[in-house]
Amino acid sequence: NGNRSSALHEYRKAHLMNKYEFSHISFVCQAFNWESHKHNWWSNLEGRVADIAKSGFTSVWLPPPTQSLSPEGYLPQNLYSLDSCYGSLQQLNSLIQNMNDHNIRAMADVVINHRVGTTKGSTGMYNRYDGIPISWDEHAVTSCSGGKGNKSTGDNFDGVPNIDHTQPFVRKDIIEWLIWLRETIGFQDFRFDFTKGYASKFVKEYIEESKPLFAVGEYWDSCEYAPSDNRLSYNQDKHRQRIINWIDSTGGLCAAFDFTTKGILQEAVKGELWRLRDPEEKPPGVMGWWPSRSVTFIENHDTGSTQGHWPFPSDHVMEGYAYILTHPGIPTVFYDHFFDWGDSFHDEIAKLMEIRKSQDIHSRSAVKILEASSNLYSAIIDDKLCMKIGEGPWCPSDPEWKLAACGDRYAVWHK
Repeated sequence: NGNRSSALHEYRKAHLMNKYEFSHISFVCQAFNWESHKHNWWSNLEGRVADIAKSGFTSVWLPPPTQSLSPEGYLPQNLYSLDSCYGSLQQLNSLIQNMNDHNIRAMADVVINHRVGTTKGSTGMYNRYDGIPISWDEHAVTSCSGGKGNKSTGDNFDGVPNIDHTQPFVRKDIIEWLIWLRETIGFQDFRFDFTKGYASKFVKEYIEESKPLFAVGEYWDSCEYAPSDNRLSYNQDKHRQRIINWIDSTGGLCAAFDFTTKGILQEAVKGELWRLRDPEEKPPGVMGWWPSRSVTFIENHDTGSTQGHWPFPSDHVMEGYAYILTHPGIPTVFYDHFFDWGDSFHDEIAKLMEIRKSQDIHSRSAVKILEASSNLYSAIIDDKLCMKIGEGPWCPSDPEWKLAACGDRYAVWHK
């Protein structure tokens, strides 16, 4: 039973792994979208640092910093060249220094599932890395993606050479590079891209050896949908269990983006808020089973932005934030919502962050769900804060609750 096993993890690992308890993480800011590479990004962000710090963000997820064949950074080639479409190494250094001065940690987007070669190997594919640092040959590339290495330990990322993490020389080079990112460049946190592509035990090893302060993995697979009408199923336990299993096999050292919560929440806000209570009266995502490892979010550069692969309904975004910013887990705010959607979104999100902080709501806070019907969801968190979302009218009966924030279809109270 995933629920019970994860509760056990919470207790057991609390004692074993204080170092990896992530209590120092309050809020993550995803500080880019799919178009950021067009806008002199490192310099642009430098102008945002003071606001990011003032709003209370502790970690800022930056786009992949390495030289890449695609401008967005997700087809890396020379891992040691940090001149990219986002700006020069000098601009990146300046940004990270500024962030350090404001006590914000830089999170590197670590793309190590695949790597584009510089020269053709024996099969005519570009799967050798001659002439650049980490000059691997075809044995560093999985046999499933045209290399001479072993079979992949995960899903194949099509169209490019996939890295064979079973090779000790590959892991040694990746670990050295991660340590360089941390010690020389100044990234303190890591986000692991496309972690379905290689076994989680390698993520565990990379974290143990490179020692980021915080790490989160993108383990994104499909939710369960009803075959008849393609509607999202109410029960997503299998989906969240797969994410829980992934976190568990990193030794609990890596948190994971809570795709289960996103999938459920973006359907729930369309008048199906009953989805937000599972049969055991808990939140239905990873947040309900292993909250201290759940990194919650409404949107990212893939699901939203100009890609829009799995978008949150735009007229319900504040309800989404009212949920994740009052609930356990580690909440992430998307750049577009905070900086591009106007002052009112920026200020409402910042207000909810301020309330979470002042009431000391954290990744392990306890949720008591009071209502979960089609047009109303309400809950009390840690007995310090209560909230509602949806069109249905609701307010707490006890007069000691004071209204702290409200907006379109949401309200938050504290004592």
